[in-house]
Amino acid sequence: MKEKKKIILTGDRPTGNLHVGHYAGSLKRRVELQNSGEFDQIYIMIADAQALTDNADNPSKIRDYIMEVTLDYLSVGIDPEKSIIFVQSHVAELTELSFYYMNLVTVSRLQRNPTVKSEIQMRNFETSIPVGFFTYPISQAADITAFHATTVPVGEDQAPMIEQTREIVHKFNSVYGPVLTEPQILLPDNAACLRLPGTDGKAKMSKSLGNCIYLAEPEEEVRKKVMSMFTDPGHIRVQDPGKLEGNTVFTYLDAFCNQGHFAEYLPEYANLDELKAHYQRGGLGDVKVKKFLNCVMQEELAPIRRRRAEYEKDMDHVYEILRRGSQTAKETAAATLGEVKHAMKIDYFQDASFLEEQKGKYAQQS
Repeated sequence: MKEKKKIILTGDRPTGNLHVGHYAGSLKRRVELQNSGEFDQIYIMIADAQALTDNADNPSKIRDYIMEVTLDYLSVGIDPEKSIIFVQSHVAELTELSFYYMNLVTVSRLQRNPTVKSEIQMRNFETSIPVGFFTYPISQAADITAFHATTVPVGEDQAPMIEQTREIVHKFNSVYGPVLTEPQILLPDNAACLRLPGTDGKAKMSKSLGNCIYLAEPEEEVRKKVMSMFTDPGHIRVQDPGKLEGNTVFTYLDAFCNQGHFAEYLPEYANLDELKAHYQRGGLGDVKVKKFLNCVMQEELAPIRRRRAEYEKDMDHVYEILRRGSQTAKETAAATLGEVKHAMKIDYFQDASFLEEQKGKYAQQS
């Protein structure tokens, strides 16, 4: 029996530069998965069509960030020889798949999707929801199934979306036959990376809230943001005991620091547990902890900045990576669409038996 390929599909909306929340939550893991050798194919999608569902009146916003996101991908270590980077809107087959899947999902089911509900509330769409935005779980199912993805690495907030995809796959396969592949979700293995808070302590790092540290930002800008980070508002004096819960600085340290960082930048502590214990009992100031975090973040971001600077020197090459990847993705999605239409018996001009059936039917009548 032929072994099923292991395939990843993941991506981001091009509504701004990617930030360290994206990096901790998915980008770093994508590079690890890409280099693990465990997967046969990796597709990374720039979801511009999905971004237009709530930016239809401002398409230039999306256009402006297509290449920026591509540079972010390449700068973190996404290798175009190992991973296929593509633009969603270039693959028209995804739209056709979405249309067919719409018949397999009810309005009430979409309304119950927790991710959709929270996104609608966040964008104040309660009274006037664009249909495209409302149905984007179906579009996402098309994106995943078009490439027969077996694995989808996402944050925990996207779990309801993957579950909806699995429901669509099950429904389609039950009605039309075993064509689509049911994906599995892959969550970050570091709990601190599940959803990195904003620098202001808000629950989510968001471009609109202005609380992000961007991958493309220069060293000095990152330092300023780290030094102004939200900590424990009750930790006023150095000798005061400090709280870790809700303390953004320690959340970032959980996500990014390792043993080597202490040896290099803070040798008086053996590890993060010792640093936390000192902060909790008092006698450790926020400035010292922030300076340590800044060192950690700068070490993490320095190679990303260097790679980006190299790619920026040859934008023709970056453009070609994106164009070639989009063409490859289109060919793959077209093959899946062909399988879907055949299973649904609507491939009239590719199925030679269709004409023979019709001729036979009319021959019997005459």
